[in-house]
Amino acid sequence: MFFFKRVSDDIRLAQVEFSKQTKGKRLVLGSFLACMAAVLQAAGGYLPGIGYFISPFATLPILISAMFSPRMGVLSYFLTILLLFILVPSELFIFPFTTGLLGVGIGAGFSFLKKKLSIMIMGASLLTVGILSLLYLFHFPVLGPAVSGPFSFLAAAGIFAFSFFYSLVWIEIALFFFKKLKPIIT
Repeated sequence: MFFFKRVSDDIRLAQVEFSKQTKGKRLVLGSFLACMAAVLQAAGGYLPGIGYFISPFATLPILISAMFSPRMGVLSYFLTILLLFILVPSELFIFPFTTGLLGVGIGAGFSFLKKKLSIMIMGASLLTVGILSLLYLFHFPVLGPAVSGPFSFLAAAGIFAFSFFYSLVWIEIALFFFKKLKPIIT
């Protein structure tokens, strides 16, 4: 079945090959991916309209770096946050709690979990927690005024359902790009 398919064996082999690279090469790759994520996320601030369609793709560089090494993924995540602090401080609420958190969660899921369903649940859970934190802890209307206000279990369930589907999409995108990038990076 599709959801119970093992996806991590190929990734674990690439992680072993990647760990044999020099520390400098790994650092440069992580920095490059963090810069790509910062530029993609900043598109929402610099290009109103079309930039909002580009900024969700900031998940991909963080996800790819976390797939090769969870440690590099976390470092790329924090470096992207620092770069966004310099480039577009208004994106500091969005990236750490949504786009970046999803990338780190799914990327780490590829390292620690074996089945597609468990990776999807991990990514969806982290994205849901991030969105709910923005909505109800920081009172930042990330989903607009329709979901703002007091906590609603119905809204939380809807956010989780969307996050689950969104995680599935990003897992498939990540596997596609991982197969293309694996020969180049390792």
